[in-house]
Amino acid sequence: MARQVRQSFLALFIVAFALPTFAQTPAKPKRTPRTATADADPLVEVRRNAAITLVTSLADEARNFRDQTLRARVQARAADALWETDAERARALFRRAWEAAEAADVENARRTEDERRAIQASRGSSASRSLPSARPEVLRLAARRDRQLGEEFLAKMEEARKQEASATNQPAATPAVFNPDEPPANVEQRMSLARQLLEEGNVESAMQIGDTGLYPVNVFGMNFLDKLREKNAAAADQRYTALLSRVALDPASDANTVSLLSSYVFTPYLYLTFSRNGGGHTRRWRDDNSPPADLPAQLRAAFLQTAATVLLRPTPPPEQDKTSAGRKGKHSVIARLAPLFEQHAPDKAPALRAQLAALQPDAREDDRHVDESALTRGLVPEDPNRDRVQESLDRLNRAKTAEERDQIYVQAAMAAAEQKDARAREFVDKIEDLDVRRQMRAFMDFRAVSSAIRDKNAEDALRFARSGELSSVQRTWGMTEAARLLGKAEAGRAIEILEEATTEARRIDPASPDRTRALLSIVTQLFELDRARAWDAMAEVVKSANAVSAFTGEDGGLTVRVKFKEGAMTMNFNIESFDLGGIFTALARDDFNRAVELARSFTAESPRATATLAVARTVLDKKR
Repeated sequence: MARQVRQSFLALFIVAFALPTFAQTPAKPKRTPRTATADADPLVEVRRNAAITLVTSLADEARNFRDQTLRARVQARAADALWETDAERARALFRRAWEAAEAADVENARRTEDERRAIQASRGSSASRSLPSARPEVLRLAARRDRQLGEEFLAKMEEARKQEASATNQPAATPAVFNPDEPPANVEQRMSLARQLLEEGNVESAMQIGDTGLYPVNVFGMNFLDKLREKNAAAADQRYTALLSRVALDPASDANTVSLLSSYVFTPYLYLTFSRNGGGHTRRWRDDNSPPADLPAQLRAAFLQTAATVLLRPTPPPEQDKTSAGRKGKHSVIARLAPLFEQHAPDKAPALRAQLAALQPDAREDDRHVDESALTRGLVPEDPNRDRVQESLDRLNRAKTAEERDQIYVQAAMAAAEQKDARAREFVDKIEDLDVRRQMRAFMDFRAVSSAIRDKNAEDALRFARSGELSSVQRTWGMTEAARLLGKAEAGRAIEILEEATTEARRIDPASPDRTRALLSIVTQLFELDRARAWDAMAEVVKSANAVSAFTGEDGGLTVRVKFKEGAMTMNFNIESFDLGGIFTALARDDFNRAVELARSFTAESPRATATLAVARTVLDKKR
């Protein structure tokens, strides 16, 4: 046993000192006090130093990556990985990553514009794809480590936005009428960052970043407060109370302000705003919009008092009304909230009814855009006995064309699938357009697989994966998930299913990144059942990845799409087992030294960086 330990120590010693050198000799890592873990395992410090060297070397290498967005991303992730070991070095890396991100975004904007002009010249249309921005990820990683650094980067983003607007002669200032559904870009960016920090568990940093984006009241700020309440109800309620006080005193507050504030009390994660023509816009971030069970009664009372204060203000003449909701939108908001006042604040209900009556002529002037269902959405439960399938079929008699009938059968099939109605496939088979029928069959089959997996029904998932009209990558994923569900109870059978999945994965075009992703999902599940075979199978994953330049090692997913003559229906799924991070974390915990060497065997920059960082973080992250 002692001999094995000495051999392992020697192997790790070689890894620690055989890594590539950098342009400059790195500063000696700060030594940390020895811990009980280090005393129990003398190799901890060796692995830690090796990991620091790996990450620092990767960060230096990233400065010369061909893909400028990847340069920024890898340097930022390297900084995040090194933060707990050497914050000073990590902070410098974050700034370097930000410079790379700024350059990447300028280049991406130029390429997007060139593509737009080329398309316009050839087709007479200017539609083009927008390349992803590199700055948001750098900002998110930096802000969760250092709030001041996050604020510094946020300020730089806003300044860059103003300069871009000035260069294109576009107004950069906030419009005269604040649109709470589409706030200025800097507000949306700030709240998006705060929400991400909150989801990662960095509550304090999230509150510090998000506080200045809550007012004026906007849909992203309210969504942040709903999420914050799940983490820290007292902090969220305190901020909501402060908003109520500001709104009551602000003459610019309008009906949409009240509508958004109502969501916190009555319909969390469901936000409605109304346009000046009376039309409603709904954003829903969660299916369950039930009021919080522990919401203090005084908070609800405070909202109703503030809402009445704003809604009962004198309505200006139409030509002077500059509010986001206008007179028609105000009518819709009062009509929506009136039943709540009658239930919880009956003393204020008569005045609101009078205001509603005064606005009625404006509301009836043109009701083409009014969404009647918006007046009760989230407040009145939907009828559980409602038969959406029959509602769709009842429209068949009014259909005038084959295309209209096809759309009805599509809707009936989707409703039937949702209700687990066996007629779903029957409705699909009645679609006359052969291409749409084929796409819908594949769509419904994949939906059946994913539903079975969600319900943890391995047998149905396997049956649908084998028999459905699926692509090979979809079929492989279905099989690997079925194997995962069977793994603990029937390990032998699960391995047999993975062997079947491997045969299916090898049918995928070797030039497609889907082949690599499919093989990766197999190894991810195999690792839990037979580690030795999983290590061997990684050789095929690496070989496949090295043959496909489009494989990045992350952001793996499946997209199922049905395209119609006008419009399309799409379902997107993020598939974690398609990414390298998870499997390399597991491999590094099993054998750090071997995982390091395996990560180096990727020839492309992105998968090599993703794998290397995953390996290093198993040692550097305290939480791991």
